[in-house]
Amino acid sequence: MLNDWNGTIFQGIKDKLQNAAMRLVEAERNGEAFDPQLVIGVRQSYVSLNLDANDSLAVYKANFEKAYIDATEKFYKSRAAQTLEANGVQNYMTYADAKLSEEEARGRRYLDSNSDSLQRLLERCVSVLVVQFQEQLLAECPHLINNNQIEKLQMLYRLIKRTPTGIQSILEYLDQFIRTEALSDMMANASTITTDPEKYVEQLLSMFSRFSSLVASAFYDDPRFLTARDKAFQDVVNDTCIFKMEITSSKAKQGSRVQAESRCPELLANFCDLLLRKTALSKRLSSEEIDAKLNDVLLVLKYVANKDVFMRFHKAHLARRLILEMSADQEKEEHMVTRLRDAGMPADFVNKLYRMLQDIEVNKDLNAEFKKSIGANNNCIAESISIKILNAGAWSRGGERIQVQMPRELEEFIPEVDEFYKKQHSGRKLQWLHNWSHGTIVFGNAVGKFDLDVTTLQMSVLFCWNDRAKDRLSYESIRIATQLPHAELNRTLFSLVAFPKMRHQVLLTDCSPPNPRDFTDSTLFWINQQFAIVKNGKEQNRGRVNLIGRLQLSTEPSHQAEHDDIVALRVFRVQEAIVKVMKVRKRCQSAQLQTELVELLKHMFQPSRKLIKEQIEWLIENRFIARDPSDLNTFVYVS
Repeated sequence: MLNDWNGTIFQGIKDKLQNAAMRLVEAERNGEAFDPQLVIGVRQSYVSLNLDANDSLAVYKANFEKAYIDATEKFYKSRAAQTLEANGVQNYMTYADAKLSEEEARGRRYLDSNSDSLQRLLERCVSVLVVQFQEQLLAECPHLINNNQIEKLQMLYRLIKRTPTGIQSILEYLDQFIRTEALSDMMANASTITTDPEKYVEQLLSMFSRFSSLVASAFYDDPRFLTARDKAFQDVVNDTCIFKMEITSSKAKQGSRVQAESRCPELLANFCDLLLRKTALSKRLSSEEIDAKLNDVLLVLKYVANKDVFMRFHKAHLARRLILEMSADQEKEEHMVTRLRDAGMPADFVNKLYRMLQDIEVNKDLNAEFKKSIGANNNCIAESISIKILNAGAWSRGGERIQVQMPRELEEFIPEVDEFYKKQHSGRKLQWLHNWSHGTIVFGNAVGKFDLDVTTLQMSVLFCWNDRAKDRLSYESIRIATQLPHAELNRTLFSLVAFPKMRHQVLLTDCSPPNPRDFTDSTLFWINQQFAIVKNGKEQNRGRVNLIGRLQLSTEPSHQAEHDDIVALRVFRVQEAIVKVMKVRKRCQSAQLQTELVELLKHMFQPSRKLIKEQIEWLIENRFIARDPSDLNTFVYVS
């Protein structure tokens, strides 16, 4: 029946019907009104002619759909170029965006919904309205991004995302914008952010918020743009243009190059310390504000390549806070460790932090028991002393223990602690870390009496004048009395003759200006009999001053020794990861091994190819792994 109707009737009128329908659609594009059912009726006539068993819409596609799409392309082909030339690129974007939306709505109305007609129509529209002018449109992108023209960027994104290749160009423009703007802002504020961790973190967060807002509003949080933002911001965070630290590789002795790394992880750790320690900042902020800022730190930390540096500095700061009892809130300390665990920090690092916190809690009970045990001896000094017995595995930071002649009162007290601990834990031995210890002494002179918070090493030096307050003592006599090594004695004396931000120093010296490198055996030191605390421009005859500063937790004299420890730990981590992979794989090609190592270690640091190669060679030399004789790029695990 349909075949007869098609052959005798429809074939004779279909061209007239189709042309009439296309004229109506063009009239609609020109703003004229008509009954849409007239066009829909023609379309349905074609759809109903399902003469092909393999494709029921073959007649519709070959006739109505083709005519509709061709007519649409013809309509815009000349108009698009004219509009661009007459109105400029930015106005043309508005025109093209509107016309694509109109044609999509019109296509849904007039084309069959059970076919791919709409997709084919939009591809043709994009080709004629966008693709042929893609170069001109993309050329506007840098200007729009630099001027934060969000609405125009939204239109550009909507247009370009329909093209096969255009979106990559916008991603590249965005990447370049983030890098340039971020580094420019940081350079402009370099003098502030390099010395103030709070300002540095605030600057990074401000930039991240700005770039995130741009991606969200202009590019609708497209995952491709979020990835571009993350990659560019990560490079900014790890950039070494403004501030850097230099890490010497494991082959330094053989004259290898020094690798520059960003100081960002160190500054993040310093900022955490400001928030968690008793500081003006932590006192000024509410509990909720501190939590928010700690979360901000973790947001930035996600982009840090070498998280092992952050871990090292954060652990050192935590140790100082716990030893000096300077934590603003013990609960926040615990929550911070939990945050680091949830952020994917290595389990062994997090467990050590937990153990450090647990040690402090255990020591509260231990001190109570100790004081109770010696109560009968009526030892007055015991009441004012707090001992901290710490787990070496969790707290150790390397370096040799410092030998020092303690003040007599403390020296006599130490055996009592040893004896008490042996009764509690037989078979264990205490190692005293005097450079980790501190206390408060009463300092009296002609002006008044002052409480001085000092390290044990400072205490040992000051006690040299205990029975001879007005004497001038030589460097050599102080060294003999304290038995301190030269490096530690220099550092300790300098802290007492040139403590920052103090108008009057506790000690005076004939070495002017005071410089530890200029101290000789004959350099003289003496008590400042006019020492006083100055507040609001007035000298006080009583008060308390903290001379501890940054408590020295290791005996290393320089940052280089600290960096050497970082390198040594990285070497160990790479060796450990190689053995771990090879133990599972048994056989592994070089490229695959490197890929798996980067994946294993990325939560701590980014291992360089050179470092990986060196450790592979070391493991081969020490017979942990071997090369396959038949393929030198394949390694075999040696069980």
